[in-house]
Amino acid sequence: MATSMELRCWGSGWGLPSVHTECLIVLAYAKFSGAKVTVSPIDWTWKTLTATVPELVHGESTITEPSQILNFMRKQRFNADYELSARQGADTMAYIALLEEKLRPALLHTFWVDAENYANLTRPWFASRSPFPLNFLVPGRHARTALSRILLTKGESPLHTITEVEGKIYSDAKECLNLLSHRLGTDNFFFGNAPASLDAFVFGYLAPLHKASLTNSPLQCHLRQLENLSCLCDNVLAVYFSSSSPGSPQPVQETVDANLQKLTQLVNKESNLIEKMDDNLRSSPQHKPRRPDPKPSLANEKNFTPA
Repeated sequence: MATSMELRCWGSGWGLPSVHTECLIVLAYAKFSGAKVTVSPIDWTWKTLTATVPELVHGESTITEPSQILNFMRKQRFNADYELSARQGADTMAYIALLEEKLRPALLHTFWVDAENYANLTRPWFASRSPFPLNFLVPGRHARTALSRILLTKGESPLHTITEVEGKIYSDAKECLNLLSHRLGTDNFFFGNAPASLDAFVFGYLAPLHKASLTNSPLQCHLRQLENLSCLCDNVLAVYFSSSSPGSPQPVQETVDANLQKLTQLVNKESNLIEKMDDNLRSSPQHKPRRPDPKPSLANEKNFTPA
């Protein structure tokens, strides 16, 4: 019997199965390849501080990083790239490298460094999914990590501060989006009518930007002007992650509401039964209770004189 695969990741939000880019990549690839994965959100647990997500557990093996997880799934014969040619495989690697170099810094800045977006969206979401006292630690830790990563990769001379770097990273990100849009064209997916690993990576990077209610994001405005990329995100969500699609988990709130409705119906039935029993008792003929005749006392027996 094959050992099941468990994927530990950040949970759903903003209309997405996960708000975390790397987790979305793995979730999408699992759907595309038909891999049976049990999703275990780390929300509201102490793992929000200690876990490296996404994390795939299979037997005694634990794999992290999307590229390594996807390679592991391919070894388990879940390969969404099976029909790609060598040229398409090379294009996949090139575009994934482009996403990492050009788009990721701008996404990190949008969600974790931009003051308005961080205060109004990112920090409240991650704080609400972390237990006390981690709700005070987790968002700030992610924000510092994002800032350090941006400056490490883009802060070369003469750009040393985040303010100086902003213009460069957003210009690179818009160029990356334009290249992706041109490559996709009018097709449903990047290599025809079937999604592959490149579609999973693009979905993971773009879906949070597409769906989040950001206060300030020129990059989001630019993405929404590229209709084919927006449609790609919407199509993946509709086909592979909608509540009506096979194997998709029912949202937690819907499950709670359904259970509450069942409990309410049960209570109503019990109340109706009690009322009916009460009505039957009231409508049935009532008889005055009979008291037994009092027994003569010992003193009366002594004073009794036969005639």
